Amino acid sequence: MSKLRLLFEKQGTACYISHLDLMRTFQRLFLRGGMFIKHSKGFHPHPVMSIVLPLPVGQSSCCELLDFETESAVDLAALPALLNAGCPEGLQVLQAYEAVRPVRELAFVAAEVSLFYDNGTPKDAAEQLQLLFSRNVLTIQKRTKRKELADVDIIPLIRQISFLTLPDRVLVQAVVSAQNPGLNPALLAVAVEKECLALTPDFVSVRRTDVLDADGMPFR
Repeated sequence: MSKLRLLFEKQGTACYISHLDLMRTFQRLFLRGGMFIKHSKGFHPHPVMSIVLPLPVGQSSCCELLDFETESAVDLAALPALLNAGCPEGLQVLQAYEAVRPVRELAFVAAEVSLFYDNGTPKDAAEQLQLLFSRNVLTIQKRTKRKELADVDIIPLIRQISFLTLPDRVLVQAVVSAQNPGLNPALLAVAVEKECLALTPDFVSVRRTDVLDADGMPFR
């Protein structure tokens, strides 16, 4: 059976399901639906399934992708409803299809970052943030794969960014690098706190709105 792919959303309380627990959740959903996922060979076989660009805990998304392989043929049209029957609140499968495009073609993540202010949005916040992210260099500390902190200039990792002032927040709409290297959109708020202390938000929420290829088109 060829590799298959799910498009699913992770909203509300489901945002706090960790990556490992999410994988276990899908394994159980497949079993409840009577589907047998292909397993690896060897002494410790495990299901051949992976989430493309796992979402950090606490962030929401309407465009998550999961790749998997099955032991037998699958009715892809009926699969979303079959899995959704057992999904926890906030988790919903939107589509199932053959995974034609390799993951290496996924280049960017589009996201909405909301910077909330308990006492109202500071004056000229959007204008000040636009100036901040118009710099040639904007350095923050970011953890490497070895869990060490390193200085990283995030400007080259931002493809597009805009700011909208609302009564209680600033809505940041950004397209950032997805991988090799990638930028967690939440780090945009870290840059704000580091460089514009007066604009430090009281709360930050991140919602992934799409995953894109190098041409800026939706990756599916």
